[in-house]
Amino acid sequence: MKNIIKQGYIGNPAQLVTLRRVTVGEGRAKGTGIIEVKTAGGLELDILPDAGLDIGQCRFKGVNMSWMSKNGYDGPAAISPYETEFVNTFPGGMVYTCGLRSAGSANRDNGEWHPLHGRYHSLQAGEVCAEIEDNEIIIKGRIRETALFGHCLEVRRVIRIPVFGACVALEDTVTNLTPRDEEIMQIYHCNFGYPLLSEKARLVLPEDRETLPRTEFAKTGLGRECEFDKPIDSEEERVFFQKMQKEFWARLENPELGVNMTISWSGDTLPILSQWRSMASGDYVLGLEPTNCYIMGRHDERENGTLPILKAWESVANTVRIEFTEG
Repeated sequence: MKNIIKQGYIGNPAQLVTLRRVTVGEGRAKGTGIIEVKTAGGLELDILPDAGLDIGQCRFKGVNMSWMSKNGYDGPAAISPYETEFVNTFPGGMVYTCGLRSAGSANRDNGEWHPLHGRYHSLQAGEVCAEIEDNEIIIKGRIRETALFGHCLEVRRVIRIPVFGACVALEDTVTNLTPRDEEIMQIYHCNFGYPLLSEKARLVLPEDRETLPRTEFAKTGLGRECEFDKPIDSEEERVFFQKMQKEFWARLENPELGVNMTISWSGDTLPILSQWRSMASGDYVLGLEPTNCYIMGRHDERENGTLPILKAWESVANTVRIEFTEG
């Protein structure tokens, strides 16, 4: 960016890149703060400081890539971590983080209530910084999930977006700031919708993997988990767990649209890909969700012997990268 200015092609970086804060002024999202990002490579993103620095709407070359639920954005006061409100407030968006202490069904574990998909998305980020350094947009913030006499989990989130590219890299450092071990569950719920997702699209996964259907209905879709249908009225969702062995990536291709999306992640910390496939009319979505668990909820994950532990004072680093290309 500095070189282009120095060479005289532009006098203001805003000619090529947008990085600004706005606040929604009306509707159910009134009061929601958004960091708007637009790159010279054609990527447009809404970053949501009031929702854990998650990522909402995403467009590439002016075309929608992400999935938004019927709910859309809600104002900060309306985002509820309680199960009865989840279906009424879940916005979708390109990245919706689940956790930190439970993910999946609402449940009671050791006498403590855990809402559906945890509390992370209802937590507001602090120490938020958004800046352009050389040819990179960098957005940082700190998110804390805490309880008096209980847990204290901190996420240091860094989002990196190249000024001249069309990719976003999310880097999280999760730290247990107590002298006690703490179980953690995390899902990076990455959601893609029409027109990137359609019956013309196909999902490509590494060959060296094991596919596990979550339900009996999902089992009926084995062999077609990488294919998509036109919207079907009242179609039940299917979830598959993809256990990669060596390579941790997935690619959604739409030759009719001429766009590909590739997601990759840190397989050492997020060993499972949950694949959410809903062909239901009006709820038409593909979720590609790197995770450290089987999304059973804290209690059932404990019973299953698959509840991850973060030791006292220790940290874990997760990365998720999403890139869009023409082709």
